[in-house]
Amino acid sequence: MNLEQPNLFQESVKEKTEEIKPDVNAQPAFSHNDIPFLPGLNGQEAFPDISDYAKLENLGKNCSACRLRSTCGQVVFGSGNLKSPLLIIGEGPGQDEDIQGIPFVGRAGQLLDKILQAAEIERRQIYITNVVKCRPPGNRLPNPDEVKMCGRFLEAQIRLIKPEIIVCLGSLASQTVISPKVKITQMRGQWLSRQGCRIIATFHPAALLRNPSYKRPVWEDFKSIRDVYKSIA
Repeated sequence: MNLEQPNLFQESVKEKTEEIKPDVNAQPAFSHNDIPFLPGLNGQEAFPDISDYAKLENLGKNCSACRLRSTCGQVVFGSGNLKSPLLIIGEGPGQDEDIQGIPFVGRAGQLLDKILQAAEIERRQIYITNVVKCRPPGNRLPNPDEVKMCGRFLEAQIRLIKPEIIVCLGSLASQTVISPKVKITQMRGQWLSRQGCRIIATFHPAALLRNPSYKRPVWEDFKSIRDVYKSIA
C-alpha cells in the first residue's frame, strides 16, 4: 500500500483564517518559579544548575540512565532554532532518526515537513525534540521508567528554550506534557496555558500514515498553530 500523500494539505495555504491575537494580559512565559513544567516531575532532578543548552545536550548524549541507551545507535537530542517560540515534541526516535541523529527524518518526519510547509512554518526556524531521546527496540512505546528518566531532559529543554507554544504530537507527548490521563482523541485541537506557555495536542504524523482520516483534524490543528505562531513570531 502506498503511504505517500503527495497532495496533502496543498489547498490549505490559500485558506483565510481569522488571525489570533496574542493575549496582552498573559503572564510572561516561564517567569521565575520553582514549579516544574511537566506534571509529576521533580524539578530538582531536571538539572536546575545547568543554564547552557550545549552543556545539557552533551550531558544527554552521554546519558546511560536507562536501558534504551544500550540498544540504540545514538542519542537524538533535538534540532532546530533554540530561540524559537515554537517547540514541537514527539514520542521518540525511529530507525531513520537513530541513524541520522536528527528527529523526524523518516516517513513520519517527511509528512511533518509537508504539514509545516503547508502551514507556512519553516522547520529550520523552530525546535523539534522527542519525549525520549533514544530509540526503543523495535520502535515499541517507551516504558514509564524510561519516560521518567528522559523527562528530566525534556523539562530542562523547556526551561532553557522558553517556548511560547508547545505542540504535542501523539498520545505519549500529550500525556507527558499535559497530563497522564489525557486522551488524544478528546484533547487534540484544544489550547491550554501553563506558566505563560500555550500548549496544543494533535495526532502524530505516523498515525496519519496508518489512518488518512486524521489528515483533516491535524490540518485544522495546524491552521490554529500557524495563526498563534505568526501572531508572536
